[in-house]
Amino acid sequence: MEFWPEFLASSWGREFVAGGIGGMAGVVSGYPFDTIRVHIQQPSNSKSAFGLLCRIVSSEGPLALYRGMGAPLASVTFQNAMVFQIYAELSRALGPSPNCNDAPSYKNVALAGVGTGALQSFLLSPVELVKIRLQLQTSQHLNNHQNHKPKGPVSVIKSIWKREGIRGMYRGLVITVLRDAPAHGVYFWTYEYMREQLQKGIRNSDQESLTPMLVSGGLAGVASWVCSYPLDVIKSRLQAQSRSRWDNPPPRYMGILDCFRKSVKEEGYNVLWRGLGTAVGRAFVVNGSIFAAYETALRCFINNNGGNGAKGEEFTES
Repeated sequence: MEFWPEFLASSWGREFVAGGIGGMAGVVSGYPFDTIRVHIQQPSNSKSAFGLLCRIVSSEGPLALYRGMGAPLASVTFQNAMVFQIYAELSRALGPSPNCNDAPSYKNVALAGVGTGALQSFLLSPVELVKIRLQLQTSQHLNNHQNHKPKGPVSVIKSIWKREGIRGMYRGLVITVLRDAPAHGVYFWTYEYMREQLQKGIRNSDQESLTPMLVSGGLAGVASWVCSYPLDVIKSRLQAQSRSRWDNPPPRYMGILDCFRKSVKEEGYNVLWRGLGTAVGRAFVVNGSIFAAYETALRCFINNNGGNGAKGEEFTES
């Protein structure tokens, strides 16, 4: 019973739990957008985002929009907590500011974000693989198989492990790193820059209102998705494949470059931006929720533990 008070009394514990709360808020608020995005990116799709939404809800019910959420939700506490922890450590390690009380420079923020994105990909890649496989289970797909019941996360993991082993669980790792490393650099830089623009001096005083958190977080998510979206399209297509290159017949795409060439040849360069509108809308909602929930939880923990310093200041709703 003494574990939680002691855990939350440490800065590491507060950051860890607050990051998890932020991540869960982001998953729940944005998962329907993510389901639509994954369907739009597939080569067999010819519908608009709204057309897909209507088809899924009418044929499978609204809960189908949350199919596969268990996998990311189960891991998101640890993943998101580690993202904020790694980012904080890297931003300090890359070069402290002349005044230890000052916020990290924008250069260090961007570099720390790049490192954070690369490292967190090792946790995120298997989770996204399972999520994509679950999201693409439609009524039509299921009716073409002997087992008519949708598979759950555990069944999908067992199936991948049985067929492909650890290599299969990490299918798409390289493209995930290529996507997430620069995207996280843009992500954290945009957040820090925009919150300073919306409320001057906030990076050093931390007396922040709720609106700048939501807007800055939302814009950070939008910026990171815009710069990385073509790679996300390729990643989704590669991870949606259940066959490996050693199977007979082989998979449709044999790798990153092969997927890029075939996708562009068959569908044009516009395919690399298919579903961007849905992703941008989702990104604003999700990342606004993440940063607002994270900052709110962190301040609550610090205030309840009698913390001091900038992070312990109250913020006001606006």
